[in-house]
Amino acid sequence: MALYIGVMSGTSLDGLDIALVDQGEQALKLIATHYTPMPDALRLDLLSLCASGPDEVARCALAENEWVRLAASGVSQLLAEQQLTAQAITAIGSHGQTIRHEPARGFTVQIGNPALLAELTGICVVGDFRRRDVAAGGQGAPLVPAFHEALFASHGDHLAILNVGGFSNLSLIDKGRPVHGFDSGPGNVLLDAWIDLKQGHAYDRDGQWAASGQVNATLLQHLYSDPFFAGTGPKSTGREVFNLPWLQGHLAKLPTCADEDVQATLLELTAQTIVQSLQHAQAQTDELLVCGGGAHNAALMARLAQLLPASKVASTAAYGIDPDWVEAMAFAWLAHCCLRGIPTNRPSVTGARGLRILGAIYPA
Repeated sequence: MALYIGVMSGTSLDGLDIALVDQGEQALKLIATHYTPMPDALRLDLLSLCASGPDEVARCALAENEWVRLAASGVSQLLAEQQLTAQAITAIGSHGQTIRHEPARGFTVQIGNPALLAELTGICVVGDFRRRDVAAGGQGAPLVPAFHEALFASHGDHLAILNVGGFSNLSLIDKGRPVHGFDSGPGNVLLDAWIDLKQGHAYDRDGQWAASGQVNATLLQHLYSDPFFAGTGPKSTGREVFNLPWLQGHLAKLPTCADEDVQATLLELTAQTIVQSLQHAQAQTDELLVCGGGAHNAALMARLAQLLPASKVASTAAYGIDPDWVEAMAFAWLAHCCLRGIPTNRPSVTGARGLRILGAIYPA
């Protein structure tokens, strides 16, 4: 056995996904998982760092260390549950927490102090996966297409893997060409922000609130006019582009729209941008496999199936991979590849000048 731990904290900021995997000679195997909720105070601190503010260097350092302590606690709990010692783990692959992502300006920032995480856990940590790709002229995102290819390529010739977290990204596995992929736009980020503002809920369970409303065609057209959607890739995005003030700015230009209709329109924006991006980039898709929190949004899954009648739309659970843990597994795999000297970016995805080994190693 070669045990690795992957730690993933996404743009939804709901918590940390921690996955224990066996990267042996056979296929990658998920052994155990642990979820650590994000404390409200830390979530607010991290959100505030997504935009400029006073004393942000010190605030960033303090929030980073708090995030690491949370991650280290989660790792320790997972090891205790599995009756494992730190010495049994080859490495932790830690994504860290993205607070800024602006590849057009030449930078992306994921905080997560890998040195402190190694110190607290006594385990080698591989972190800082995105900046090497950006340094090579790439977007630094998405990084999961290479993992999706390794995991699912044997299951068909014309596949697409869709991760719907705060943002949506696609991995296109089309026989005879390199894996392709890109961010298609918002996933849950606007849906979560709107229901939090109007109802005080963290997310729209099963898409029920969205399903209760009607799509406002005028609002949808305004939202879809954002220049990001006109790009063909490589492309990636984040809270710098799509956020609550962005939505409110569009709403201010239109007649009053019922709150539930705004939610329905946001779900339609997510679905339409996914499907249109997919159809433009890969004309034939036999199967769309969905992972991330969006896989549990029944309204979104139903709408994707309606928009893609010629494709099978299913959760990655159809192939025995829990959709909630795909990204955490990916960063465990990325750590393994870094230690083995295996390049894991894909120029066809990010636009980098070539293959690069991703990650920085912090020995225990």
